[in-house]
Amino acid sequence: MEFVHQAVGLIATHKTWAGVAVGALSFVESMVLLGMLVPGTAILVVLGGFIGAGVIDPLPVVIGAVVGAALGDAVSFYLGVWLGNGSFRRWPLDRYREAVGRARLFFYRYGFTAVFLGRFFGPVRATMPLVAGMMGMSARRFQVANVLSALVWAPVILGPGWLMARGWRRFIRWTEADWVTPASLIALTCHE
Repeated sequence: MEFVHQAVGLIATHKTWAGVAVGALSFVESMVLLGMLVPGTAILVVLGGFIGAGVIDPLPVVIGAVVGAALGDAVSFYLGVWLGNGSFRRWPLDRYREAVGRARLFFYRYGFTAVFLGRFFGPVRATMPLVAGMMGMSARRFQVANVLSALVWAPVILGPGWLMARGWRRFIRWTEADWVTPASLIALTCHE
């Protein structure tokens, strides 16, 4: 938890580097094995709150998240191509047989869709690109699924924090009103 606080504090302090920092975080979180160790989701949700509160600019953060996630998955994919299909039986993947097995089964059943949806499911997120490479998926099909899923994933992962911050700002404005009537409450919720 200390790492999350430090990372969020660093990004909030150095706002001009927020996009680069989020890109690096998304890259590491998308890498096979490393993605299982880094609490990137928690940091990204908090940063979504910073965007909703107007503390940091959304465009560099969203772009950084998309680019970092797509590059991390691409590296994992090409690592899978290089290692080959039997590499899940060797170190270090043999320590994660269950996660790799789930990703292989998911990929076998759904192929392109598994790569797209794999980014959204924790148990297979960090291993799906590696498995796609190991199982011989074409690089073009992988990259289409990879980039499309990164474009959807970035707003989805930042969204809950953004929504909470926006809702909190509205609540504060509502409680500061001198006289709250049903009409003023409707007007408050319809604006912005």
